[in-house]
Amino acid sequence: MPELLYCPSTLIAGHATYSRSAIQRLFSKHKVDHQLSYDSPASSELVAGTFFENRTIMSVPGMQEKYSFVLEKNKLRLAKAGECGDYLLKPIPALGRNKHLMPANEHLTMQIARQAYQIETAENGIIFFNTGELAYLTKRFDRDDAGQKRAKEDFAVLAGRTPQSHGINYKYEGNYLELFQIMQQYVPAYAVEAPKLFKILLFNYLFSNGDAHLKNFSLLETEDGDFILSPAYDLINTEMHQAEIDFALRGGLYPKAQYQGKILNQFLQLGKLANIPEKMVERILSQMLANSTETERLIRSSFLDESAQKNYYQAYQGRLKRLKFT
Repeated sequence: MPELLYCPSTLIAGHATYSRSAIQRLFSKHKVDHQLSYDSPASSELVAGTFFENRTIMSVPGMQEKYSFVLEKNKLRLAKAGECGDYLLKPIPALGRNKHLMPANEHLTMQIARQAYQIETAENGIIFFNTGELAYLTKRFDRDDAGQKRAKEDFAVLAGRTPQSHGINYKYEGNYLELFQIMQQYVPAYAVEAPKLFKILLFNYLFSNGDAHLKNFSLLETEDGDFILSPAYDLINTEMHQAEIDFALRGGLYPKAQYQGKILNQFLQLGKLANIPEKMVERILSQMLANSTETERLIRSSFLDESAQKNYYQAYQGRLKRLKFT
């Protein structure tokens, strides 16, 4: 096991395991250890089989391996058939460029979103297998305090896009303006929620998230039965794992015929088309362009190796310059 210098959830210095704030937020005050009582599924066929059985009982889609976990007293264990897991665990995937960096990459990107830019995110952290490999752990937000499931629908469902209707790449079809138009139909507090979506889209551009497809945005039911934008999830710098692209959706920010100028002007135009007040858009842009110090601190505290930290920071700086000077 590596010796920890930072909290594996909040990245606060001086912690050899989860900090008090991480225990409270991620584990509901349970003192969970940062080491699981499982070997990595890649360690042997026997262990892989145990984890595969867990995948067969899950209903969470996605290309990357995900496993459902239950918190029992102070320990996390694999969910059994019929159980509703409160956590999802993503180990290092079997395939992909720089695959060993993916858990630390996603964790860092999610922490930057919350800590540097005050974007509400799913609770998350790094956790280690007995064999020393790290994995990404996230707490499900579609559960209430009593463990009951809250209604959640992703934007692919809301847009009526399926493999049958739009082909195998259905979740990458369309443009981001359509997300705002869908929210206008289903979200009573659109004026409050739309700026949150705008901020996440800007963050995705700034941190090279080229996989922000329709299924990575959702609406979540409140206690009053209304719908709001869910916390952000699946935020990752994809430039470290695939060719660089500006936007996951093939249609970009909005219909190409309405494009005006370069990237900064395009975001300004998106805010206008989404009926977000101009002063609000300017305030969000100002915040997103002004947090380089905190971002750099989090990158240096992350579980990426030194070379990957440099690449991550350089990618961020490149996007920042494009936003500031175009």
